[in-house]
Amino acid sequence: MPTFLAPTAESSGLRPSTPPGPDPFTVGRTLRHLRRTQSRTLTDVATAAGVSASTLSLIENGKREAKVSALTSLATALGVTLPDLLVVEPPSRRAALEIELEQAQRLDAFRESGIPAVRLGPGLSTPVLESLVGMHRAMEAIRAERSATPEEARRSNTLLRQRMRDQDNYFPEVEAAAGQLIRATRYSGGPITRSVVDQMAAHLGFTLVHTGGLPESTRSVTDLANHRIHLPQPDAGQSDSRALALQALGHIVLEHRVPKDYGEFLEQRVEVNYFAAALLIPEDGALTMLRMAKANKDIAIEDLRDAYAVSHETAAHRFTNLATRHLDIPVHFMRTSSAGIIYKAYENDGVHFPTDATGAIEGQRVCRYWTARAVFEQPDLSEAHQQYTDTGSGTYWCTAIVDRTAAGTFSVSVGVPYRHVKWMRGRDTTHRSESRCPDPACCTVPPAALTARWSDVAWPSARVHSHLLAAMPPGVFPGVDDTDVFRFLEVDSPSL
Repeated sequence: MPTFLAPTAESSGLRPSTPPGPDPFTVGRTLRHLRRTQSRTLTDVATAAGVSASTLSLIENGKREAKVSALTSLATALGVTLPDLLVVEPPSRRAALEIELEQAQRLDAFRESGIPAVRLGPGLSTPVLESLVGMHRAMEAIRAERSATPEEARRSNTLLRQRMRDQDNYFPEVEAAAGQLIRATRYSGGPITRSVVDQMAAHLGFTLVHTGGLPESTRSVTDLANHRIHLPQPDAGQSDSRALALQALGHIVLEHRVPKDYGEFLEQRVEVNYFAAALLIPEDGALTMLRMAKANKDIAIEDLRDAYAVSHETAAHRFTNLATRHLDIPVHFMRTSSAGIIYKAYENDGVHFPTDATGAIEGQRVCRYWTARAVFEQPDLSEAHQQYTDTGSGTYWCTAIVDRTAAGTFSVSVGVPYRHVKWMRGRDTTHRSESRCPDPACCTVPPAALTARWSDVAWPSARVHSHLLAAMPPGVFPGVDDTDVFRFLEVDSPSL
Protein backbone atom coordinates (compact mmCIF):
# COMPACT_ATOMS: atom_id res chain seq x y z
CA MET A 1 0.00 0.00 0.00
CA PRO A 2 1.77 3.18 -1.11
CA THR A 3 2.00 6.21 1.12
CA PHE A 4 0.16 9.36 0.11
CA LEU A 5 0.51 12.52 2.14
CA ALA A 6 -2.66 14.49 2.74
CA PRO A 7 -2.74 18.30 2.74
CA THR A 8 -2.60 20.06 6.08
CA ALA A 9 -4.74 23.09 6.87
CA GLU A 10 -1.81 25.28 5.83
CA SER A 11 -1.29 23.39 2.61
CA SER A 12 -4.87 22.91 1.50
CA GLY A 13 -4.29 24.86 -1.70
CA LEU A 14 -1.39 25.45 -4.07
CA ARG A 15 -1.97 29.16 -3.86
CA PRO A 16 -3.00 30.32 -0.36
CA SER A 17 -5.65 33.01 -0.14
CA THR A 18 -4.15 36.40 -1.00
CA PRO A 19 -3.45 38.56 2.08
CA PRO A 20 -4.47 42.24 2.16
CA GLY A 21 -1.04 43.31 0.87
CA PRO A 22 1.75 41.74 -1.20
CA ASP A 23 3.67 38.88 0.33
CA PRO A 24 7.48 39.21 0.81
CA PHE A 25 8.22 37.01 -2.18
CA THR A 26 6.16 39.20 -4.54
CA VAL A 27 7.86 42.33 -3.17
CA GLY A 28 11.25 40.71 -3.66
CA ARG A 29 10.53 39.70 -7.24
CA THR A 30 9.29 43.24 -7.98
CA LEU A 31 12.52 44.66 -6.59
CA ARG A 32 14.61 42.28 -8.69
CA HIS A 33 12.57 43.03 -11.81
CA LEU A 34 13.02 46.81 -11.39
CA ARG A 35 16.74 46.47 -10.65
CA ARG A 36 17.42 44.24 -13.65
CA THR A 37 15.42 46.41 -16.06
CA GLN A 38 17.78 49.22 -15.07
CA SER A 39 20.82 46.92 -15.52
CA ARG A 40 22.01 47.61 -11.98
CA THR A 41 23.86 45.27 -9.65
CA LEU A 42 22.92 44.20 -6.14
CA THR A 43 25.86 46.15 -4.71
CA ASP A 44 24.96 49.32 -6.62
CA VAL A 45 21.32 49.43 -5.43
CA ALA A 46 22.14 48.23 -1.90
CA THR A 47 24.78 50.93 -1.45
CA ALA A 48 22.42 53.65 -2.69
CA ALA A 49 19.73 52.43 -0.25
CA GLY A 50 22.08 52.09 2.72
CA VAL A 51 21.74 48.30 3.13
CA SER A 52 24.14 45.45 2.51
CA ALA A 53 24.14 43.50 -0.73
CA SER A 54 23.43 40.28 1.20
CA THR A 55 20.40 41.90 2.85
CA LEU A 56 19.04 43.02 -0.53
CA SER A 57 19.59 39.51 -1.90
CA LEU A 58 17.56 38.01 0.98
CA ILE A 59 14.77 40.54 0.38
CA GLU A 60 14.69 39.82 -3.39
CA ASN A 61 14.47 36.08 -2.71
CA GLY A 62 11.58 36.55 -0.29
CA LYS A 63 13.59 35.19 2.63
CA ARG A 64 13.47 38.41 4.61
CA GLU A 65 10.56 40.78 5.07
CA ALA A 66 11.84 44.33 4.67
CA LYS A 67 10.72 47.14 6.95
CA VAL A 68 8.86 50.06 5.41
CA SER A 69 11.89 52.31 5.97
CA ALA A 70 14.16 49.93 4.03
CA LEU A 71 11.61 49.63 1.22
CA THR A 72 11.31 53.40 1.04
CA SER A 73 15.08 53.72 0.67
CA LEU A 74 15.17 51.01 -1.98
CA ALA A 75 12.35 52.69 -3.92
CA THR A 76 14.29 55.98 -3.86
CA ALA A 77 17.46 54.21 -5.02
CA LEU A 78 15.54 52.72 -7.96
CA GLY A 79 13.80 55.97 -8.81
CA VAL A 80 10.27 54.66 -8.08
CA THR A 81 7.65 55.22 -5.40
CA LEU A 82 6.90 52.96 -2.44
CA PRO A 83 3.50 51.94 -3.92
CA ASP A 84 5.39 50.75 -7.01
CA LEU A 85 7.09 48.14 -4.80
CA LEU A 86 3.93 47.11 -2.96
CA VAL A 87 1.96 45.90 -5.95
CA VAL A 88 0.05 42.66 -5.40
CA GLU A 89 0.48 41.28 -8.91
CA PRO A 90 3.91 39.94 -9.95
CA PRO A 91 5.77 42.27 -12.33
CA SER A 92 6.13 39.67 -15.15
CA ARG A 93 4.99 36.24 -16.29
CA ARG A 94 8.30 34.70 -15.27
CA ALA A 95 8.13 36.36 -11.86
CA ALA A 96 4.63 34.96 -11.39
CA LEU A 97 5.90 31.45 -12.20
CA GLU A 98 8.85 31.81 -9.84
CA ILE A 99 6.55 33.00 -7.04
CA GLU A 100 4.10 30.15 -7.57
CA LEU A 101 6.87 27.54 -7.65
CA GLU A 102 8.51 28.95 -4.53
CA GLN A 103 5.19 28.98 -2.65
CA ALA A 104 4.43 25.41 -3.75
CA GLN A 105 7.84 24.22 -2.54
CA ARG A 106 7.24 25.83 0.85
CA LEU A 107 4.03 23.89 1.51
CA ASP A 108 4.16 21.20 4.19
CA ALA A 109 2.80 18.62 1.75
CA PHE A 110 5.74 19.19 -0.61
CA ARG A 111 8.37 19.17 2.12
CA GLU A 112 6.93 15.94 3.54
CA SER A 113 7.03 14.29 0.11
CA GLY A 114 10.83 14.10 0.20
CA ILE A 115 11.15 15.54 -3.33
CA PRO A 116 14.15 17.91 -3.60
CA ALA A 117 13.25 21.56 -4.12
CA VAL A 118 14.37 23.26 -7.33
CA ARG A 119 16.68 26.23 -6.86
CA LEU A 120 15.36 29.29 -8.66
CA GLY A 121 17.75 31.29 -10.76
CA PRO A 122 18.43 32.73 -14.22
CA GLY A 123 19.67 29.32 -15.40
CA LEU A 124 16.17 27.86 -14.99
CA SER A 125 14.43 28.40 -18.33
CA THR A 126 10.86 29.67 -18.53
CA PRO A 127 9.57 26.48 -20.26
CA VAL A 128 11.02 24.40 -17.41
CA LEU A 129 9.37 26.72 -14.91
CA GLU A 130 6.05 26.27 -16.72
CA SER A 131 6.42 22.49 -16.54
CA LEU A 132 7.35 22.47 -12.83
CA VAL A 133 4.45 24.74 -11.89
CA GLY A 134 2.09 22.59 -13.96
CA MET A 135 3.22 19.45 -12.14
CA HIS A 136 2.70 21.11 -8.75
CA ARG A 137 -0.80 22.12 -9.78
CA ALA A 138 -1.56 18.55 -10.86
CA MET A 139 -0.17 17.19 -7.57
CA GLU A 140 -2.37 19.57 -5.62
CA ALA A 141 -5.42 18.57 -7.65
CA ILE A 142 -4.76 14.91 -6.80
CA ARG A 143 -4.35 15.75 -3.10
CA ALA A 144 -7.61 17.70 -3.18
CA GLU A 145 -9.45 14.75 -4.78
CA ARG A 146 -8.10 12.31 -2.23
CA SER A 147 -9.10 14.54 0.69
CA ALA A 148 -12.84 14.35 0.13
CA THR A 149 -15.10 16.79 1.91
CA PRO A 150 -18.26 15.44 3.53
CA GLU A 151 -20.23 16.92 0.62
CA GLU A 152 -18.09 15.10 -1.95
CA ALA A 153 -18.37 11.88 0.03
CA ARG A 154 -22.16 12.17 0.13
CA ARG A 155 -22.29 12.79 -3.61
CA SER A 156 -20.10 9.74 -4.21
CA ASN A 157 -22.37 7.69 -1.99
CA THR A 158 -25.45 8.92 -3.85
CA LEU A 159 -23.96 7.94 -7.22
CA LEU A 160 -23.03 4.52 -5.87
CA ARG A 161 -26.54 3.95 -4.52
CA GLN A 162 -27.93 4.84 -7.95
CA ARG A 163 -25.69 2.20 -9.51
CA MET A 164 -26.92 -0.34 -6.96
CA ARG A 165 -30.54 0.57 -7.67
CA ASP A 166 -30.07 0.34 -11.44
CA GLN A 167 -28.90 -3.26 -11.16
CA ASP A 168 -31.27 -4.27 -8.32
CA ASN A 169 -28.28 -4.46 -5.95
CA TYR A 170 -27.17 -7.60 -7.78
CA PHE A 171 -23.53 -7.83 -8.93
CA PRO A 172 -23.25 -10.82 -11.30
CA GLU A 173 -19.47 -10.52 -11.72
CA VAL A 174 -18.98 -10.63 -7.95
CA GLU A 175 -21.40 -13.56 -7.64
CA ALA A 176 -19.39 -15.40 -10.29
CA ALA A 177 -16.09 -14.74 -8.52
CA ALA A 178 -17.53 -15.93 -5.20
CA GLY A 179 -18.97 -19.03 -6.85
CA GLN A 180 -15.60 -19.99 -8.33
CA LEU A 181 -13.92 -19.71 -4.93
CA ILE A 182 -16.61 -21.79 -3.25
CA ARG A 183 -16.25 -24.53 -5.85
CA ALA A 184 -12.48 -24.57 -5.26
CA THR A 185 -13.00 -25.65 -1.61
CA ARG A 186 -14.59 -28.65 0.06
CA TYR A 187 -17.70 -26.65 1.01
CA SER A 188 -20.78 -28.87 0.96
CA GLY A 189 -23.51 -26.61 2.28
CA GLY A 190 -24.65 -24.81 5.40
CA PRO A 191 -22.64 -22.14 7.26
CA ILE A 192 -19.17 -21.31 5.96
CA THR A 193 -16.85 -22.48 8.73
CA ARG A 194 -13.53 -20.99 9.75
CA SER A 195 -11.88 -24.07 8.24
CA VAL A 196 -13.48 -23.36 4.86
CA VAL A 197 -12.33 -19.73 5.03
CA ASP A 198 -8.77 -20.96 5.69
CA GLN A 199 -9.06 -23.23 2.64
CA MET A 200 -10.22 -20.31 0.51
CA ALA A 201 -7.25 -18.22 1.63
CA ALA A 202 -4.85 -21.11 0.99
CA HIS A 203 -6.32 -21.64 -2.49
CA LEU A 204 -5.40 -18.02 -3.26
CA GLY A 205 -1.94 -18.49 -1.76
CA PHE A 206 -2.57 -16.55 1.46
CA THR A 207 -2.34 -17.38 5.16
CA LEU A 208 -4.69 -15.89 7.76
CA VAL A 209 -2.92 -14.58 10.85
CA HIS A 210 -4.83 -13.38 13.93
CA THR A 211 -3.05 -10.81 16.06
CA GLY A 212 -3.83 -8.38 18.85
CA GLY A 213 -1.56 -5.65 17.51
CA LEU A 214 -3.40 -4.37 14.44
CA PRO A 215 -3.23 -0.59 13.93
CA GLU A 216 -6.35 1.05 15.35
CA SER A 217 -7.21 2.64 11.99
CA THR A 218 -7.49 -0.73 10.19
CA ARG A 219 -9.90 -3.67 10.10
CA SER A 220 -7.30 -5.95 8.53
CA VAL A 221 -3.89 -5.60 6.91
CA THR A 222 -2.83 -7.62 3.88
CA ASP A 223 0.88 -8.25 3.40
CA LEU A 224 1.11 -8.78 -0.36
CA ALA A 225 4.84 -9.50 -0.19
CA ASN A 226 4.52 -12.44 2.22
CA HIS A 227 0.93 -13.41 1.31
CA ARG A 228 -0.38 -12.98 4.85
CA ILE A 229 -3.69 -11.42 5.92
CA HIS A 230 -3.54 -10.02 9.45
CA LEU A 231 -6.87 -10.06 11.31
CA PRO A 232 -7.87 -8.99 14.84
CA GLN A 233 -8.08 -11.49 17.67
CA PRO A 234 -11.67 -12.36 18.66
CA ASP A 235 -11.04 -10.80 22.08
CA ALA A 236 -10.15 -7.52 20.35
CA GLY A 237 -13.81 -6.81 19.68
CA GLN A 238 -14.41 -9.06 16.66
CA SER A 239 -16.23 -12.25 17.64
CA ASP A 240 -16.40 -13.54 14.07
CA SER A 241 -13.53 -12.70 11.74
CA ARG A 242 -14.87 -14.70 8.78
CA ALA A 243 -16.36 -11.64 7.09
CA LEU A 244 -13.18 -9.58 7.59
CA ALA A 245 -11.04 -12.35 6.12
CA LEU A 246 -13.36 -12.76 3.12
CA GLN A 247 -13.46 -9.01 2.52
CA ALA A 248 -9.66 -8.92 2.45
CA LEU A 249 -9.66 -11.84 0.00
CA GLY A 250 -12.23 -9.94 -2.06
CA HIS A 251 -9.72 -7.18 -2.85
CA ILE A 252 -7.39 -9.87 -4.23
CA VAL A 253 -9.96 -11.87 -6.19
CA LEU A 254 -11.58 -8.76 -7.67
CA GLU A 255 -8.14 -7.40 -8.58
CA HIS A 256 -8.64 -4.03 -6.93
CA ARG A 257 -6.01 -1.36 -7.41
CA VAL A 258 -5.23 1.68 -5.29
CA PRO A 259 -8.42 3.80 -5.46
CA LYS A 260 -7.97 7.02 -7.41
CA ASP A 261 -10.59 8.91 -5.40
CA TYR A 262 -13.12 8.55 -2.60
CA GLY A 263 -15.83 7.38 -4.98
CA GLU A 264 -13.71 4.44 -6.12
CA PHE A 265 -12.83 3.65 -2.49
CA LEU A 266 -16.55 3.38 -1.72
CA GLU A 267 -17.15 1.17 -4.76
CA GLN A 268 -14.40 -1.20 -3.66
CA ARG A 269 -15.82 -1.33 -0.13
CA VAL A 270 -19.28 -2.22 -1.44
CA GLU A 271 -17.84 -4.88 -3.75
CA VAL A 272 -15.79 -6.64 -1.05
CA ASN A 273 -18.73 -6.52 1.37
CA TYR A 274 -20.89 -8.08 -1.34
CA PHE A 275 -18.17 -10.66 -2.07
CA ALA A 276 -17.98 -11.67 1.60
CA ALA A 277 -21.76 -11.96 1.88
CA ALA A 278 -21.91 -14.02 -1.33
CA LEU A 279 -19.49 -16.49 0.28
CA LEU A 280 -21.11 -16.53 3.72
CA ILE A 281 -24.53 -17.04 2.11
CA PRO A 282 -23.83 -18.79 -1.22
CA GLU A 283 -26.25 -17.94 -4.00
CA ASP A 284 -27.34 -21.44 -4.98
CA GLY A 285 -28.25 -22.58 -1.48
CA ALA A 286 -29.84 -19.27 -0.53
CA LEU A 287 -32.01 -19.23 -3.65
CA THR A 288 -33.19 -22.79 -3.06
CA MET A 289 -34.22 -21.79 0.45
CA LEU A 290 -35.81 -18.46 -0.54
CA ARG A 291 -37.75 -19.89 -3.49
CA MET A 292 -39.20 -22.60 -1.27
CA ALA A 293 -40.12 -19.96 1.32
CA LYS A 294 -41.78 -17.84 -1.36
CA ALA A 295 -43.78 -20.83 -2.57
CA ASN A 296 -44.94 -21.29 1.01
CA LYS A 297 -45.49 -17.53 1.44
CA ASP A 298 -43.14 -17.65 4.41
CA ILE A 299 -40.01 -15.58 3.66
CA ALA A 300 -38.18 -14.45 6.82
CA ILE A 301 -34.79 -12.78 7.18
CA GLU A 302 -34.33 -14.70 10.45
CA ASP A 303 -34.35 -18.03 8.61
CA LEU A 304 -31.58 -16.89 6.27
CA ARG A 305 -29.61 -15.56 9.24
CA ASP A 306 -29.91 -18.77 11.26
CA ALA A 307 -29.33 -21.15 8.35
CA TYR A 308 -25.93 -19.62 7.60
CA ALA A 309 -24.90 -18.44 11.09
CA VAL A 310 -24.42 -14.81 10.11
CA SER A 311 -25.53 -11.49 11.57
CA HIS A 312 -29.04 -10.25 10.94
CA GLU A 313 -27.60 -7.31 8.99
CA THR A 314 -25.62 -9.63 6.69
CA ALA A 315 -28.72 -11.72 6.07
CA ALA A 316 -30.79 -8.59 5.36
CA HIS A 317 -28.18 -7.26 2.94
CA ARG A 318 -27.99 -10.61 1.18
CA PHE A 319 -31.76 -10.73 0.82
CA THR A 320 -31.67 -7.38 -1.00
CA ASN A 321 -29.05 -8.83 -3.39
CA LEU A 322 -31.29 -11.71 -4.41
CA ALA A 323 -34.88 -10.59 -3.83
CA THR A 324 -35.49 -8.48 -6.93
CA ARG A 325 -33.34 -10.26 -9.50
CA HIS A 326 -34.43 -13.81 -8.58
CA LEU A 327 -37.71 -13.48 -6.64
CA ASP A 328 -39.24 -10.44 -8.39
CA ILE A 329 -39.66 -8.66 -5.05
CA PRO A 330 -38.61 -4.99 -4.82
CA VAL A 331 -37.25 -4.09 -1.38
CA HIS A 332 -35.77 -1.44 0.85
CA PHE A 333 -33.24 -1.78 3.66
CA MET A 334 -32.09 0.49 6.49
CA ARG A 335 -29.65 0.44 9.37
CA THR A 336 -30.81 3.19 11.70
CA SER A 337 -29.56 4.43 15.06
CA SER A 338 -31.84 4.60 18.10
CA ALA A 339 -31.93 8.38 17.50
CA GLY A 340 -33.41 7.76 14.05
CA ILE A 341 -30.29 8.58 12.03
CA ILE A 342 -29.86 6.50 8.85
CA TYR A 343 -26.41 4.88 8.65
CA LYS A 344 -27.04 2.62 5.66
CA ALA A 345 -29.91 2.42 3.23
CA TYR A 346 -30.96 0.93 -0.09
CA GLU A 347 -34.23 0.92 -2.02
CA ASN A 348 -35.67 -0.01 -5.38
CA ASP A 349 -39.31 -0.24 -4.32
CA GLY A 350 -40.30 3.42 -4.57
CA VAL A 351 -40.13 4.25 -0.87
CA HIS A 352 -39.08 7.87 -0.27
CA PHE A 353 -36.16 8.14 2.14
CA PRO A 354 -35.27 11.57 3.54
CA THR A 355 -32.38 13.12 1.59
CA ASP A 356 -30.13 16.17 1.77
CA ALA A 357 -29.43 18.64 -1.04
CA THR A 358 -26.93 16.22 -2.64
CA GLY A 359 -29.45 13.37 -2.68
CA ALA A 360 -27.64 11.53 0.12
CA ILE A 361 -29.67 9.43 2.57
CA GLU A 362 -27.04 8.60 5.16
CA GLY A 363 -27.06 11.03 8.08
CA GLN A 364 -30.74 11.96 7.64
CA ARG A 365 -33.34 11.34 10.34
CA VAL A 366 -36.09 8.90 9.42
CA CYS A 367 -39.72 9.49 10.38
CA ARG A 368 -40.41 8.37 13.94
CA TYR A 369 -43.50 6.48 12.76
CA TRP A 370 -41.56 4.15 10.42
CA THR A 371 -40.84 0.59 11.53
CA ALA A 372 -37.12 1.36 11.77
CA ARG A 373 -37.86 3.62 14.76
CA ALA A 374 -41.07 2.09 16.05
CA VAL A 375 -39.12 -1.11 16.84
CA PHE A 376 -37.38 0.73 19.70
CA GLU A 377 -40.75 1.38 21.37
CA GLN A 378 -41.73 -2.25 21.87
CA PRO A 379 -41.35 -3.77 25.38
CA ASP A 380 -39.18 -6.71 24.30
CA LEU A 381 -36.31 -5.46 22.10
CA SER A 382 -35.19 -9.00 21.36
CA GLU A 383 -38.25 -9.67 19.20
CA ALA A 384 -38.68 -8.81 15.53
CA HIS A 385 -41.24 -6.06 14.95
CA GLN A 386 -43.49 -6.00 11.88
CA GLN A 387 -45.59 -3.03 10.86
CA TYR A 388 -47.56 -1.53 7.98
CA THR A 389 -46.83 2.14 7.33
CA ASP A 390 -48.90 4.38 5.10
CA THR A 391 -46.62 6.93 3.38
CA GLY A 392 -46.91 9.50 0.64
CA SER A 393 -45.44 6.97 -1.81
CA GLY A 394 -47.65 4.06 -0.80
CA THR A 395 -48.11 1.51 1.96
CA TYR A 396 -45.12 -0.59 3.00
CA TRP A 397 -44.74 -3.59 5.25
CA CYS A 398 -41.48 -3.77 7.17
CA THR A 399 -39.79 -6.08 9.63
CA ALA A 400 -37.08 -4.83 11.98
CA ILE A 401 -34.88 -6.06 14.80
CA VAL A 402 -32.75 -4.17 17.33
CA ASP A 403 -29.02 -4.76 17.06
CA ARG A 404 -26.90 -3.83 20.10
CA THR A 405 -23.27 -3.16 19.18
CA ALA A 406 -20.19 -1.57 20.74
CA ALA A 407 -20.89 1.47 18.54
CA GLY A 408 -24.45 1.86 19.86
CA THR A 409 -27.94 0.48 19.38
CA PHE A 410 -29.32 0.22 15.86
CA SER A 411 -32.31 -1.20 14.05
CA VAL A 412 -31.96 -3.32 10.93
CA SER A 413 -35.11 -3.20 8.84
CA VAL A 414 -36.26 -4.68 5.52
CA GLY A 415 -39.46 -3.65 3.80
CA VAL A 416 -41.55 -4.37 0.72
CA PRO A 417 -44.49 -2.63 -0.98
CA TYR A 418 -47.97 -3.74 0.13
CA ARG A 419 -48.61 -5.77 -3.03
CA HIS A 420 -45.63 -8.01 -2.20
CA VAL A 421 -46.33 -8.58 1.49
CA LYS A 422 -48.15 -11.83 0.65
CA TRP A 423 -44.76 -13.56 0.42
CA MET A 424 -43.53 -12.50 3.86
CA ARG A 425 -43.84 -14.06 7.28
CA GLY A 426 -45.33 -11.59 9.74
CA ARG A 427 -47.76 -10.08 7.25
CA ASP A 428 -50.60 -10.73 9.70
CA THR A 429 -49.30 -8.07 12.09
CA THR A 430 -51.88 -5.64 13.47
CA HIS A 431 -49.34 -2.85 13.93
CA ARG A 432 -50.05 0.06 11.61
CA SER A 433 -48.95 3.68 11.42
CA GLU A 434 -49.10 6.69 9.15
CA SER A 435 -46.18 8.87 8.06
CA ARG A 436 -46.75 12.28 6.49
CA CYS A 437 -43.05 13.17 6.27
CA PRO A 438 -41.54 15.32 4.83
CA ASP A 439 -44.41 17.41 6.18
CA PRO A 440 -42.81 18.96 9.31
CA ALA A 441 -46.10 18.61 11.17
CA CYS A 442 -45.71 14.82 10.97
CA CYS A 443 -42.97 14.35 13.53
CA THR A 444 -40.24 16.99 13.28
CA VAL A 445 -42.21 19.94 14.69
CA PRO A 446 -43.28 19.40 18.33
CA PRO A 447 -46.99 19.51 19.13
CA ALA A 448 -48.29 23.02 19.73
CA ALA A 449 -49.04 22.40 23.42
CA LEU A 450 -45.51 21.19 24.11
CA THR A 451 -44.02 24.07 22.13
CA ALA A 452 -46.04 26.63 24.09
CA ARG A 453 -44.98 25.10 27.40
CA TRP A 454 -41.28 24.49 26.81
CA SER A 455 -39.90 26.43 23.81
CA ASP A 456 -38.78 29.46 25.87
CA VAL A 457 -37.38 27.56 28.84
CA ALA A 458 -35.59 24.59 27.26
CA TRP A 459 -31.89 24.84 26.39
CA PRO A 460 -30.50 21.46 25.30
CA SER A 461 -26.75 20.96 25.02
CA ALA A 462 -26.24 19.39 21.60
CA ARG A 463 -23.85 16.48 21.18
CA VAL A 464 -21.77 17.66 18.22
CA HIS A 465 -19.56 14.93 16.79
CA SER A 466 -16.16 16.15 15.60
CA HIS A 467 -16.60 14.37 12.24
CA LEU A 468 -19.43 16.77 11.40
CA LEU A 469 -16.92 19.63 11.31
CA ALA A 470 -14.04 17.86 9.61
CA ALA A 471 -13.23 16.73 6.11
CA MET A 472 -13.37 13.05 5.34
CA PRO A 473 -10.42 11.18 6.84
CA PRO A 474 -7.39 11.86 4.61
CA GLY A 475 -5.42 9.34 2.62
CA VAL A 476 -5.81 6.92 -0.26
CA PHE A 477 -7.50 4.55 2.19
CA PRO A 478 -9.43 7.15 4.25
CA GLY A 479 -8.44 7.35 7.90
CA VAL A 480 -5.68 4.73 7.67
CA ASP A 481 -2.38 5.74 9.28
CA ASP A 482 0.27 4.44 6.84
CA THR A 483 3.07 4.81 9.40
CA ASP A 484 1.25 2.54 11.86
CA VAL A 485 0.57 0.00 9.11
CA PHE A 486 4.17 -0.11 7.87
CA ARG A 487 5.59 -0.33 11.40
CA PHE A 488 3.18 -3.17 12.15
CA LEU A 489 4.26 -5.10 9.05
CA GLU A 490 7.92 -4.43 9.79
CA VAL A 491 7.54 -6.11 13.18
CA ASP A 492 4.90 -8.75 12.47
CA SER A 493 5.88 -10.07 9.04
CA PRO A 494 8.79 -12.24 7.96
CA SER A 495 11.80 -10.49 6.45
CA LEU A 496 11.59 -9.97 2.70
